[in-house]
Amino acid sequence: MSSHRWICCQIGAREHYAVPRALHAGGDLDALLTDAWQPPGAVGVLPVAAGKRFAGRFHPDLAAARVIAFNSQLIRFELGLRIRRASLWEQILARNAWFEKRAAGWLEKNATVGNDRSLLAYSYAARDLFRKAKALGWRTVLCQIDPGPVEEEIVQREHARQPHLATTWRPAPEKYWRRWREECELADHILVNSRWSGDALEQAGIAASKIKIVPLACENVAPEATPPREYPAHFSATRPLRVLFLGQICLRKGVAYLLDAARLLQDEPVEFHMVGTSEIKPTEIPRNVRWHGPVPRSEAARFYNEADVFLFPTLSDGFGLTQLEAQARQLPVIASRSCGGVVQDGVNGLLLGGVSASAIADALRACLHRPGMLAEFSNNAVSAQAFGLQMLRQNLTRLP
Repeated sequence: MSSHRWICCQIGAREHYAVPRALHAGGDLDALLTDAWQPPGAVGVLPVAAGKRFAGRFHPDLAAARVIAFNSQLIRFELGLRIRRASLWEQILARNAWFEKRAAGWLEKNATVGNDRSLLAYSYAARDLFRKAKALGWRTVLCQIDPGPVEEEIVQREHARQPHLATTWRPAPEKYWRRWREECELADHILVNSRWSGDALEQAGIAASKIKIVPLACENVAPEATPPREYPAHFSATRPLRVLFLGQICLRKGVAYLLDAARLLQDEPVEFHMVGTSEIKPTEIPRNVRWHGPVPRSEAARFYNEADVFLFPTLSDGFGLTQLEAQARQLPVIASRSCGGVVQDGVNGLLLGGVSASAIADALRACLHRPGMLAEFSNNAVSAQAFGLQMLRQNLTRLP
């Protein structure tokens, strides 16, 4: 087992700071470098207007950890982006480069040479940090947040198939992928969250020897927040099957096929609840679909608790943390095979043979006609401990 001390670099509160929290709990975290950090009640850390936006940039598990943030510089940077009216991809590239420059500057002033350090950074914002770490003799670990260019090809084909759905999605510029390939070259280890992602990276030419599968972590849900799940003897117009989709509403997530499946089921007692920010603008929404829009994380729990089954028909996902969030509340999951392996087919949910309207409709009809099957799936929900912070730390510290 490795005895390395870790420096984690991340933009935002990705995965609720799971990686630095897991390392800190085991005494392995040297420092967390992040763009913004806003402890509750802190005065003068961020302006009031900006502080509202960055209110989630803190976790009590890291209250005693060494956290380096660039709050004041971040505010000036974000104001500059707004004044320039930069496009979405211009903003993404600029944020990544800005953060790398600030974090690399901190390393230049504070880091020491040695082979007992690991620098962990996330894909698309790691190249310059890895260059600095390599110069210091450190090990470099890349957390790959998605299946890379193979996923983009899948999404491009899907957009070509669904021209009737207006969308804000645009492919990444070549510079984005060029920098990413440099990151992969500099990385000693590349962590992916699923076999699906690992296969996609290999298809893109990344060396299989570098790729390690490390599933995402999901925290336990307090028992009092998860009421016992009850299913009726049969579903009806007054008690329909409640299907939840929660996350970004976009073509990559299989939403076009979900909406078509809803149309196929309009005359059956099935009700779809769509929760999240939408990237598409359908001209017509089936009458059995409830469009809720984005909700705060605290309110998302209510949708999980009120649903009968969680639907995740993604065309490609690095993992799909919402699967674990659903399972933590004993909510059965219907998922595609193009994501993290949470669902055991016929045990805690159903796996789609392929993503299509008919496949989704058939899976939901099976649930509709067999409520007892859903109750059984609920009882077999995976334990959050199998995907907890302790398991995440073990996976990280076992890297050679």
